[in-house]
Amino acid sequence: MHIDNQAGTYEDLCRNFRWHVPEHFNIGVDVCGRWAGERSRFALYYEDESGFASAHTFWDIQRAANRLSNVLAALGTLPGDRVAILLPQCPEAAIAHVAIYQMGALSVPLSLCFGSSALAYRLAHSGAHVAIVDAASLPKLLSLRDRLSKLRHVIGVGGAAGKGVKVWAEVLEHASPRYTPVLTAAEAPAMILYGDAASEEPAGALMAHRTLLGNLSGYVCTHDFFPQPHDLFWSPVDWASSAGLWGALLPTWHFGEPLLAYNGPFDAAKALALIEKYGVRNTFLAPTALQAMMMEVPEPATTHDLDLRTLTSASGPRADALVRWVREKLNVGISETFGRIEMNAVVGHSAGRWPAKPGAIGRPFPGHRVAVVDHQGTVLPPGEVGQVAVHRRCNGEDDPVMMLGYWRNPAATAAKFVGDGWGLTGDLGRMDDDGYLWCEGPAGDVFNM
Repeated sequence: MHIDNQAGTYEDLCRNFRWHVPEHFNIGVDVCGRWAGERSRFALYYEDESGFASAHTFWDIQRAANRLSNVLAALGTLPGDRVAILLPQCPEAAIAHVAIYQMGALSVPLSLCFGSSALAYRLAHSGAHVAIVDAASLPKLLSLRDRLSKLRHVIGVGGAAGKGVKVWAEVLEHASPRYTPVLTAAEAPAMILYGDAASEEPAGALMAHRTLLGNLSGYVCTHDFFPQPHDLFWSPVDWASSAGLWGALLPTWHFGEPLLAYNGPFDAAKALALIEKYGVRNTFLAPTALQAMMMEVPEPATTHDLDLRTLTSASGPRADALVRWVREKLNVGISETFGRIEMNAVVGHSAGRWPAKPGAIGRPFPGHRVAVVDHQGTVLPPGEVGQVAVHRRCNGEDDPVMMLGYWRNPAATAAKFVGDGWGLTGDLGRMDDDGYLWCEGPAGDVFNM
């Protein structure tokens, strides 16, 4: 993928864009392995709520990932097997992702916020045979273990220990730091993502290794042609989410740039302190986080020396006062992004390239064909309301952002697509004459009648 930052117009950016997805591609190798040879290249700065801090190079991450891959292999993990990750933002979570992908296995990222029933369903449905947990998630997992016949091994990070738990530090210490990654096709599955935290039994979206490539145009555009000199990324968004993985950790490391991980609850003052302390230049902050920052620290420049270059946020209604505060007090514009776990980051703004239109959620990013369609997949003219959809192909190529399908649910997969390849987002919307998308809310039963 290459985006020409010299292209004069939005139309030029889209017209000349091509994905060029290779036959073989592996997320783990792409985001870490190819950078590890530069032993001094920093990948991750980490801090937790207690103030403990550490720094890790790509070399450090890769050596630990190799050890974990060897541990998982010794536990019987084969290509295609599922490994659950129940960890906050921390070095071990990033290491686990790299280790799993380079084995050809599938990661199953799970939020620590899931209730017991929701967690049990996701673990059972995915068929995960290993779970990597910390002290916060271990008790919940142990309470469910009798219900999870396929879960054979638990690896505990930090203070997570006890009967039947393999301690991360101990098992990695005795494992080899050398590992030869599996050669994976770009189309090979890499991850199962379960969206909709409110639903206890959601479909699991099966994502391919090439999905990372499909998210890059949105990431590059919203962050004003990332990377630029001295860029460093941080977002409080959970790495178990599509926004945290496809919009933070993985694309940042694709470009070999460092990011910050913080393990602790969101606090407006703390967020600003972290941005200042680590020289964060790029961030994703949800509208609720921005609102909290504006209310709790209305004059950040009086207490913090900030140097933000880009700020992205989720699409949706946003008060004019908040937009002005971000521009005037944080000295940065907001670039919005929109997508769903099945096809993430397909529409948005680029503050430095095409202007936001108040109320609209943006234009399709280069490489994505987005339209409003009816229930048969017919593209509707500007102004008409229908369901927002993303086509499997754009500019004569398959769009790599599209999920492979729902895990072990062919009926739900078939229902997700209409017409000649339009993937439904589940949102109602309309296009205006300038190609901007306006959201009208969830489709629900209105669209399906």
